Amino acid sequence: MSRYIIKRVLLLVPMLLAIVFTVYGIMCLTPGDPAQIILGNRASPEAIARTRTEMGFDKPFLTRYLNYVVNAATGDLGISWRTKRPVFQVIVGRFPTTIKLSALAVFIAILAGVPLGILAAVKQYSLFDVAGTAMAMFMASIPGFWFGLMAIVLFSLKLGLLPSNGADSWRHFVLPSITLALPVAASLLRLTRATMLETIRQDYIRMARAKGQSEYKIIFVHALKNALLPVVTATGMEFGGLLGGVVTIETVFSINGVGTLIIDAIRMKDIPQVTGCAIFLAASFMILMLFVDILYAYIDPRIKARYQKIR
Repeated sequence: MSRYIIKRVLLLVPMLLAIVFTVYGIMCLTPGDPAQIILGNRASPEAIARTRTEMGFDKPFLTRYLNYVVNAATGDLGISWRTKRPVFQVIVGRFPTTIKLSALAVFIAILAGVPLGILAAVKQYSLFDVAGTAMAMFMASIPGFWFGLMAIVLFSLKLGLLPSNGADSWRHFVLPSITLALPVAASLLRLTRATMLETIRQDYIRMARAKGQSEYKIIFVHALKNALLPVVTATGMEFGGLLGGVVTIETVFSINGVGTLIIDAIRMKDIPQVTGCAIFLAASFMILMLFVDILYAYIDPRIKARYQKIR
């Protein structure tokens, strides 16, 4: 198991290098002079040339990329051109807010989607199943920004129950987390229903029923454990996706997280900040998926035995 984890960790290196090359290359090749953007249109050519030299933009692309990779390998993600602060320090200051928002959204999605998916599978073709499936399709089709705006209008402006922006207390996270949770809950509901239906049709489930075991034990002891494997994968991927995909929701609710940080950095063509955020989010996603793989072994002993055979 430990050798498998070490191999997976070592695989992070080439993947991160590819991500850095892609993001850094796109930011460098897109139109726009970062020195001109930062100094403004009234800046003199001398000031622009001096700023470009300070940024290292007078060097070839590959030289800048290699210098950035060498510095990043030592933990130095550079200095933000926009804020003049260390990139790592800025990201660390914003990342906890994004983590809280994403984790709360995933928790709500699991709490709503998984139980409803199980019930929909157990009561297949019933009114509950049809209503649950229709609700899942409806939740998945709602644009997040639209639902967030409607939630602000109703619960903040009309009823005055919840704040509409910021992240100062737990009440500020209610509306954005529910907005983020809706499509994830819909996805988990449909996936849980599908995997549960496939599992309860297996021969060992028929054998358990033939032995006279209770329906509760059959569903929640025998079937659910095997049906949860794809759900665990989907949940981990959804959580990782939310870490980098909360840009719209953070913008709608004016939350100072990593999403809004990336948007502001892209607008100003702050290459160190954008690349640093990409590295941070990519590494977080990969570590999260490694954790999901390890969690597999505790859910299914067969997978643990397979890991132990890896040399």
